[in-house]
Amino acid sequence: MPHRHIALHDAIIAGAGPVGLFLACELRLAGLSVLVLEQAEDPHSPLKQLPFGMRGLSAPTLEALYRRGLLDDVVAAQRADAASPAAAHWAQQPRRPAGHFAGIQFYQDDVDPAAWPWHLPSPAGTGMAVTLEAFETVLAARASAMGVCIRRGCSVEGLAPSEDEVAVHAGGETFRTRWLIGCDGGRSAVRKAAGFDFPGTDPEFTGYSVEVEMADAEALPPGRHYTAAGMYTYALPGTIAMVDFDGGAFYRTRPITREHVEAVLRRVTGTTVTLRALRLATSWTDRAHQATAYRKGRILLAGDAAHIHSPLGGQGLNLGIGDAMNLGWKLAATIRGTAPAGLLDSYEAERRPVGAQVLDWSRAQVALMRPSPGTRALAAIVRDLTATRDGATYFAERVSGVSLRYALGGAHPLTGRSLPDFALVDGRRAGELLRGSAGLLLDFDTRPSLRAVAARWDGRIGYTACDVRERLGLSAVLVRPDGVVAWASEDTPDESEAARAAERWFG
Repeated sequence: MPHRHIALHDAIIAGAGPVGLFLACELRLAGLSVLVLEQAEDPHSPLKQLPFGMRGLSAPTLEALYRRGLLDDVVAAQRADAASPAAAHWAQQPRRPAGHFAGIQFYQDDVDPAAWPWHLPSPAGTGMAVTLEAFETVLAARASAMGVCIRRGCSVEGLAPSEDEVAVHAGGETFRTRWLIGCDGGRSAVRKAAGFDFPGTDPEFTGYSVEVEMADAEALPPGRHYTAAGMYTYALPGTIAMVDFDGGAFYRTRPITREHVEAVLRRVTGTTVTLRALRLATSWTDRAHQATAYRKGRILLAGDAAHIHSPLGGQGLNLGIGDAMNLGWKLAATIRGTAPAGLLDSYEAERRPVGAQVLDWSRAQVALMRPSPGTRALAAIVRDLTATRDGATYFAERVSGVSLRYALGGAHPLTGRSLPDFALVDGRRAGELLRGSAGLLLDFDTRPSLRAVAARWDGRIGYTACDVRERLGLSAVLVRPDGVVAWASEDTPDESEAARAAERWFG
């Protein structure tokens, strides 16, 4: 029998969730061959729809979508969801929420945007809600249009890495790739097969999100409530989220039945509420784990495959999209052979501390939810803090992600932060200049010396000479393909400093 040739892909991504799809688009933007393997045959699920599929997108995620020309599609999808009657209870609040910490709400009118001097108004905004299904649909459509091959019903069964490639056994077939990226969730088959260490902390509770039919829909007061046994949130006529501090004993151990949900609900609420039917149910917990390394040879991890935590505060999806935005251009440059030494290693160096910070943010919320008198007293103090201008601004800054900064060095405080969305005097905006896979040198004063710097990296650094309406004291900025400022200058720029920053990131 003749030998059957197996194509060698530049990259295989395990997982067609938002993180895997966004990363696939980033790699295709650089012209690479990308195959996505997804375990589920059907991308649709009731748990991705309203009300349980609602996700909050933070500033870095919205900026990433905006810079890649995806934001309008996501906004349109969000508007379609908002028209659904199932979304109504999310909007029925007299004040616009800015987020919550352990269920303690803080509000937009208490937040002081002046505390963020490097953040300019932008079409991206600092927060938006969309269902997981709508978000995935937008990303899958973009990936397919860009030529990404998505194989559904094809779960990873084993790996055989070598020095130059990785053989991936999935769905009864073998695929070859130069690089494999596990974006396949908290129970990642890639992470397990590759032997990544995944230490962390054990759960304190089992959480439930359920749609039920109650014998008396008004037996429970609507809203969020803390009790002697846990916490629950109720929206009429039968949407309930609750946490039972059982040490995570029930999480994925047995089927979720109506009888079990009724018993937990009675225990948590302290009432004798009766359920006629259980229409939809899922469980979750607060276990928090993070891979000790995000790369092992030619295998990388991103999203929940690299870190898991409770869904409190909605940080997980945003953390994963941040991983994909950071990794995509670095892996692409590595595959194309244009990456400077250590570029791919900077993915873990930059993103792992961000993940660790989010895990601790999640753990702190769990600590504030424990059903004890001391915790209730502490929660009352935090509630008072969130009601102040400084307190609401601090929590909004953390939740929205506007304070994200990588430790890139450099004297200017903008270095390592997201590029402000400068309004150019010719009508364009800075975010619109990052549609491709190249970096960007923005020169507000049209200096030939800076044009010459960009020319040395022709094709990898775009050059735009144009003044902006609000300079923030700057005269020029060098931006990485992911929108992170690599170098910034006030007054007369130093050409040699710009060149050194370009060489560091673009080779």
